[in-house]
Amino acid sequence: MPSPREAAVLDTDELRATFLLDELFVSGAVCLVYTDLDRAVIGSVIPTSTALELGTDDALKADFFCQRREVGILNFGNEGSITVDGTTYPLGAHDCLYVGRGSKDIRFASADAGAPAVFYLVSYPAHATYPTAKATRADANRVELGTRDEANERTIFQYIHETGIKSCQLVMGFTEFKPGSIWNTMPCHTHDRRSEVYCYFDVPAAHRVLHMMGEPQQTRPLWVADRQVVLSPPWSIHCGCGTASYRFCWAMGGENQAFTDMDRVEISELL
Repeated sequence: MPSPREAAVLDTDELRATFLLDELFVSGAVCLVYTDLDRAVIGSVIPTSTALELGTDDALKADFFCQRREVGILNFGNEGSITVDGTTYPLGAHDCLYVGRGSKDIRFASADAGAPAVFYLVSYPAHATYPTAKATRADANRVELGTRDEANERTIFQYIHETGIKSCQLVMGFTEFKPGSIWNTMPCHTHDRRSEVYCYFDVPAAHRVLHMMGEPQQTRPLWVADRQVVLSPPWSIHCGCGTASYRFCWAMGGENQAFTDMDRVEISELL
């Protein structure tokens, strides 16, 4: 991750190459990206005809993926399942699974190879062990925010958080919008004690989300398509508006898990 001063002078191609993951989802494969953003690993698993295993990689210097890590997984697609050390967890659309540190054998499968599950995952280092746990869309803690007049009326579905699924540092959930609303995280904010990862999904193919990042007085745009991921460092704002309806998965890691720990930026302060 560049510093705020370095980010302020990046051109469009450099900005996208640094902060946007635009080819993360590949059918029939496990795709992982290791970042220096709180050492987060962001990935996808789309199993088709055979199950896929979440293995380790030389970058982790670990005997297995969760030897020192925890993982949050959200299903964007159709029915599927994740098997963790012999226990199988069925996951439908928008269901979440938390996998705790020490889990060794993690396998992903789709119920129908022709209509696969689409598993999106975010992993952070973990210094404590919490049990693997599943939550469905109906289990999520729902927070209603925004107003119709400001076009930001939305529902936040919280899965892994202080009063939900327990974790070491990972916080995870997703946001969806009421009809006619397009703005997310507006008014925007920063949070110096945590980094954040945004994955936009259910964005219609012909449409985009205009994601805004950068320091409050040095904002920069990223045009984001379906299933593209934005890496948001602690010094950056993160908000956006869509040219059509969309959803996004948010995940955070860092010093604390307080969802309300943020430094609000007034709309009038943005430049």
